[in-house]
Amino acid sequence: MGTYSNKTIARNTIMLYIRMALSMVVGLYTGRVVLNTLGAEDYGINGVVGGIVGMMTFINTSMSGATSRFLIFELGKGDKKKLANTFSMAFATHLIIALLLLIIAETFGIWFLNTKLVIPENRMFAAHWVYQISILSMLTIITQVPYNAMLIAHEKFDIFAYFELLSVTLKLLIVFLLVIGDFDKLILYSTLGLCVTVLIAMLYRFYCKRHFEETTLHFVYDKSIMKNMLSFSLWDLYGNCSVSMERQGRNFLINMFFGLTYNAAASVALTVAGVVQGFSGTIMQVFKPHIIKLYAAGKLQEMEVACGNAMKYSLILFSYLAVPVIIEADCLFSMWLVDVPPYAPDFCRFILIVTMLNINNSILCQIIHATGRIKRISLITGTIFFLHLPVYYLAFKLGADVISCYVLEVVGLCFVILSNLLIAKRNIPTLRTHYIFKNFLQAFFTILPVAVLAYFFSMQLDMSFYRMLSVSIFYAVLLSVVVYTMLLDNETRVKVQKYVMRFVHL
Repeated sequence: MGTYSNKTIARNTIMLYIRMALSMVVGLYTGRVVLNTLGAEDYGINGVVGGIVGMMTFINTSMSGATSRFLIFELGKGDKKKLANTFSMAFATHLIIALLLLIIAETFGIWFLNTKLVIPENRMFAAHWVYQISILSMLTIITQVPYNAMLIAHEKFDIFAYFELLSVTLKLLIVFLLVIGDFDKLILYSTLGLCVTVLIAMLYRFYCKRHFEETTLHFVYDKSIMKNMLSFSLWDLYGNCSVSMERQGRNFLINMFFGLTYNAAASVALTVAGVVQGFSGTIMQVFKPHIIKLYAAGKLQEMEVACGNAMKYSLILFSYLAVPVIIEADCLFSMWLVDVPPYAPDFCRFILIVTMLNINNSILCQIIHATGRIKRISLITGTIFFLHLPVYYLAFKLGADVISCYVLEVVGLCFVILSNLLIAKRNIPTLRTHYIFKNFLQAFFTILPVAVLAYFFSMQLDMSFYRMLSVSIFYAVLLSVVVYTMLLDNETRVKVQKYVMRFVHL
């Protein structure tokens, strides 16, 4: 299993990197055009109104985590019948969640939109349109979760790459239609986005039905499956609710204290950071099924090694993109946008720092989720996330700068990581937490000095595209040399040499 898994992980990582590279290029281009076409006000409305729906999806997030975990677990055990039953029950559950969230969105959500958000009166109709479109997108995404989870369980990440190619092509078409369309730009943008979401979801479902017989829906009620999934989901609910409230609540607080201009800055920063963030999600997707399958097979020592490698190499791989963006954020935004919203580069820097910390947290969460015992992680870390909001509010009320909420988020996340490390050890007493933490430190102290040198290198040049490119190349080359000489063992170095020589002779 080891050789096969290593090759599978390498292949899947490459395929998902191709997917994210396409998303990055198109995302940066479309983000610029959309902001310029909509304007800062409408762009901010799109972000903050969509956030109302996003805040409600914490229930679905809990169920999607349970669905993914149990599908991967049953596939790892090789029980085809139970896998098919789990899928059908998961789909039925997500359908019920979609209907419940629809009711909440059309009652509480409408009230919140009309009474709490700061939106100009002349844009309220467009805001309501965006809100209804966001609800339809939410319903599509919720019922899509079991199909995506099945693809992840089967490690068919090349399919994600192919459909992403289609998705980014359609997003380019949206931008073209947005520019030439003679209609309310915000309404047109949200409507076309919904069309792409529905089309891609239908294609995923068609593929799953054709290739995985267990995705054929049938009526089934298995009490043990339902009990385990609901138990997992309900305990996970509080934690996901807290995370969702922290993320969306921060956006609402920024709107209330600072206005739509700063919401636009946060949305623009998230556009850039989100593209880079996708690489961390890519790596987590690759390692998640491998970790859970090893636990299901009782191979705890192999799982431990996989977690340590995931933490070390995912941080290093992520830094290839994140560190140059952190250093050159001002240059990137000034070249990318005609008018840069205030604080957008700083928001982006902190989002990427938080993402680097979240990579470590995600690995620890996978260990805990693999065991199925998530009561402590939900209660403890969920409470830490929930406490972020009153702290943000108090800081803003006392006159703190808008950037302070991101600084406080970094501090809070450090406590979350420490807590999850202790919980993982409690769930698996034989787990060598010091080994996993050592891998994090190896990655951190590999990245830090190279990043510092790259920063001082950038200070020797005038701000320009040439400097941004030079810093990226300088960091990538220097980090690669350090990783090759200091982190890789002899066997891995030989493999790298073979791959390089094979590439050179192509």
